[in-house]
Amino acid sequence: MSTATTVQNDIVDLLRAQHGQIRDLFDKVEHSRGEERADAFRSLVRLLAVHETAEEEIVHPAARKALPGGDGIVADRLREERAAKETLAELDGMDTSAPDFLDKLDKLRVDVLTHARAEERYEFDRLGDSFTDAQRKGFAAAVKAAEAAAPTHPHPGTESATKNMLAGPAVAIGDRVRDMIREARDGKGKG
Repeated sequence: MSTATTVQNDIVDLLRAQHGQIRDLFDKVEHSRGEERADAFRSLVRLLAVHETAEEEIVHPAARKALPGGDGIVADRLREERAAKETLAELDGMDTSAPDFLDKLDKLRVDVLTHARAEERYEFDRLGDSFTDAQRKGFAAAVKAAEAAAPTHPHPGTESATKNMLAGPAVAIGDRVRDMIREARDGKGKG
């Protein structure tokens, strides 16, 4: 089995790999200009939105149940996620060439990467020790399924599995239609 396949089949490895992709996208957005920056930022928004939704639906409920002090750990992560979603939603409506875009992006980067380190330390590592290989593989599959149906833009206030399950499908459809319209308008449609 290849390393890429192993990463995709273990919940902890999958989420850590996504955190690495998020770090890389922040760097790409910061160090690019024009349309390349706009494209990199759209990729970052999408990855953050689907990643956080999947964590809220799959990872945090598992942590609440399996980890000692899980309720407190998850409550802290959800507060961080809401703050990051609020900043991301503000940035999502901005032109990436706006004078204050990079300053706001830097604030988001600090918040998101601090949050990611806390997740890795207090949730991921401990969850990895709490479940068998087969369970971690099942969680990875569940995360991928949740991401496939997740909204592609931030929606502050939906930081729970229940809220995501209730609002998520309709919001996800709206987000994906919005993305298709933007791609068609920008001449980047598939086909």
